[in-house]
Amino acid sequence: MKKLLFLICSAGILLSCGSQKTEATANQLSTVAQTPVDVTTYGKTITAEELKTDLYIYASDEFEGRGTGDPGQKKAVNFLKEQYIAMGVPAALPNNNYFQNVPLEKLGVPEVSLSVNNKDFKIVDDFVSVSSVEDGSLKTSEIIYAGYGIDDDAFSSYKDLDVKGKVVLIKSGEPKDANGNYVISGSTEASKWSNFRQAYAAKRDAAKEKGAAAVFFYYPEIYNMAAARFGGSNGSISLRENKENMYYFLINTDLAKTFLPDIETNLNHQTIEVSMEMNYKNVATDIISENVAAWIKGSEKPDEIIVISAHLDHEGIKNGEIYNGADDDGSGSVALLEIAEAFKAAVKDGHGPKRSILLLHVTGEEKGLLGSRYYTDMDPIFPLANTVANLNIDMIGRVDPKHEAGDGNYLYLIGSDKLSTELHNISEEMNNKYTNIEFDYTYNDDNDPNRFYYRSDHYNFAKNNIPVIFYFNGTHADYHKPTDTPDKIRYDLLENRTRLVFYTAWELANRENRIVVDKATE
Repeated sequence: MKKLLFLICSAGILLSCGSQKTEATANQLSTVAQTPVDVTTYGKTITAEELKTDLYIYASDEFEGRGTGDPGQKKAVNFLKEQYIAMGVPAALPNNNYFQNVPLEKLGVPEVSLSVNNKDFKIVDDFVSVSSVEDGSLKTSEIIYAGYGIDDDAFSSYKDLDVKGKVVLIKSGEPKDANGNYVISGSTEASKWSNFRQAYAAKRDAAKEKGAAAVFFYYPEIYNMAAARFGGSNGSISLRENKENMYYFLINTDLAKTFLPDIETNLNHQTIEVSMEMNYKNVATDIISENVAAWIKGSEKPDEIIVISAHLDHEGIKNGEIYNGADDDGSGSVALLEIAEAFKAAVKDGHGPKRSILLLHVTGEEKGLLGSRYYTDMDPIFPLANTVANLNIDMIGRVDPKHEAGDGNYLYLIGSDKLSTELHNISEEMNNKYTNIEFDYTYNDDNDPNRFYYRSDHYNFAKNNIPVIFYFNGTHADYHKPTDTPDKIRYDLLENRTRLVFYTAWELANRENRIVVDKATE
């Protein structure tokens, strides 16, 4: 009996000791798990030296300016792929494929003859075609003037107008009320119907939905830019889509006033008698380009995605000169590589992000945000509904004239507060905590004439109500010139700015709740 009692007691003691040991171990593990990760450990892997090494390759003459669809661009995408493979960062597409093919076409300048009231008008000089249309012709004795060409719940130019199968004339702008407020917004703030890329796309789509056969759009503010883009000797590059069933032209003042002499002040929708004849022959060549997509899979919420983007292309070769594009956007391209390396280091240490990180190098930004539009509008690798935010880097390696007198420790931020108050606050917090960069919000102003919010790849995410931040150092003397070379980059600034994007992405990926979109647009 004593022996039995001894055995029972001994077993109890052993069990008790075992239990205490297990509890102690669990407590230790819990303590370890709860110990905050020092994110600066990974931020410090982003170095000026590595950025410089990569950029001197990426923006070298060997890459021939990375023109969209050109051999130099192919070298660029292969370089990016090789870097991700070397880091062990996997491809975002199945079968270990880093390339998302983006179907493009070089339109060339279509052959168009246009006569209005027995007066001949010339393409480029007087009008430009801004869509790919099948060969065809039009002849009409009347056109419909639809004023601003708006179709909105608050105001429609097409009320009581039948434009099906008709030629339509519209102009830029939108209506105001007697108090000077915009009718659609109900305030002094203009709506999408006045905003650059949004305006001519939205007005085009409104006319298409109403069945118009052709639209002549008087938009004098952008005509010269449109003529340069769509009428250049090398032709325009656009996404290869199904050919439009509606002719769409931007027109100059002379042609607009031939249709309607007082078009600038006339708001009366009307049928205009006119003698017009047009013949159209399309000229287009297929091009294949690529977005490069790598990713870090999230450990807890892998289906929620933080997209960090930069455009991989530049201007290519013009008149025998290579446009290296070291700042635009070589700086953003190599920044993504360093950010990927930092996240990968965290993964190796068992501290990978809770949400997934998509490193997205988009093509064709210089041709009209084509790669990002293809991703968002046609073939998102991950559902847009699961995309938490887009951090877009486009030129972060230089100092603009406004800040030359200082130490250069600044950065323009655009869009951070437009869709999510929370994103803006997180951005400010991460900067104050880690990088201490002076944020300049000049270009974030809705009334800023540069309209940078609509001019880089983040915009295609923003229009889908995905919160964005656009990181930008501003333009400089070498902007879009062959003199934008890697020797002019401030690598100390590039290092700190890249770390800022990393820290912001880290917070977005690891915080408990997904950021709230409290300023969604229609």
